[in-house]
Amino acid sequence: MGRKIGSRYTANQILGRGSAGTVWLGEGPEGPVAIKLLREDLASDQELVGRFVQERTALLGLEHPNVVSVRDLVVDGNDLALVMDLVRGTDLRTRLDRDRRLAPEAAVAIVADVADGLAAAHAAGVVHRDVKPENILLDMRGPLGPGGAHPALLTDFGVAKLIDSPRRTRATKIIGTPDYLAPEIVEGLPPRAAVDIYALATVLYELLAGFTPFGGGHPGAVLRRHVTETVAPLPGIPDELWQLLVQCLAKAPASRLRASELGVRLRELLPLVAGMPPLDVDEPDVEPAEEAEEAQTVPAGEPVRRRGAVPLVPGAKPADSNRDTHTSMRVPAPDELAGGARGTARVPRAAGAPRPGSARHRAVTRRRRLVLAAAAVVLAAAAGVGTWLATSGDDAGASPQDTRHSAPASP
Repeated sequence: MGRKIGSRYTANQILGRGSAGTVWLGEGPEGPVAIKLLREDLASDQELVGRFVQERTALLGLEHPNVVSVRDLVVDGNDLALVMDLVRGTDLRTRLDRDRRLAPEAAVAIVADVADGLAAAHAAGVVHRDVKPENILLDMRGPLGPGGAHPALLTDFGVAKLIDSPRRTRATKIIGTPDYLAPEIVEGLPPRAAVDIYALATVLYELLAGFTPFGGGHPGAVLRRHVTETVAPLPGIPDELWQLLVQCLAKAPASRLRASELGVRLRELLPLVAGMPPLDVDEPDVEPAEEAEEAQTVPAGEPVRRRGAVPLVPGAKPADSNRDTHTSMRVPAPDELAGGARGTARVPRAAGAPRPGSARHRAVTRRRRLVLAAAAVVLAAAAGVGTWLATSGDDAGASPQDTRHSAPASP
């Protein structure tokens, strides 16, 4: 038995859950749809409902082949829902969970699609604010593109903005997912189009490397890295692609490319990465909890979670593994952001090599030092024995007269 959503739609089957709500496979007057039903506590917030209605025109007018179109917004009693086009396929996070990383050609093609969708949204005055693999859908029924990539569409437009109302956040909270947050959001500045570029560049880095450039450890440490650390180079990719990533991950929003420029540049780079295999780099080690910054929420001796569904509110639990979408934490103070900088973020390395500064690297270094120290002791002992033997041999072969000649002359 389906659940009625308003007077026109029926929700039949749950497709996925997130911290903002539940996505259902539904039916409408024009056929199958996806229905994002927001949580009841959000639906009961009258200010949010008002913002929801105000955003209706902008969201309904956003049409692009690389954007999951919003067909309708439903406000009905305790129900607050976005009715969207149904995309037959999977999300990019599921693809990453399966393959860990993509070949550069496929990664570039997917991100170019998303950049085109963002360009249309930004031209319409809409900022997504939560670009990440969970919100990028792959249309399995669409034609294959470069590297065998399926067409990519960006979904969940407007949800972060709806939830981020002044009364709910009071300008002291951060809305988003830690690994993909632009530095200006961490510093408490209003989000503009450049935050989507930063997040999308983070997604591209993740598709290539298998991990995000600033993720790892407690969410507070992740936020600080966005502000204080520079992105570590990825070995094995063309310099032109790397320079593009660096520009779009710039700390200053004005230094980043626009979405339309990013899409064009990425497509120009496709011939350069054609046929390249996935990169062979290892993910940086997980630091032990007792050595992670601000890791008091993790039991001592346990590894810190690296990425994805990290609750930013202590005690909060993600509604679904790796699907935590819109959570909030306070904006760090300037002195907190200034502390703990290490220069370059987690450094990728050749497969099998430990990351400098990691627990495994320190263990290897300690073993190496012990081996060297032991070798030094053995060499010193051997040298001492050799000296003793040489001296003993000299003394044994010397006559009393020879011994007198070796002594200082008397005055």
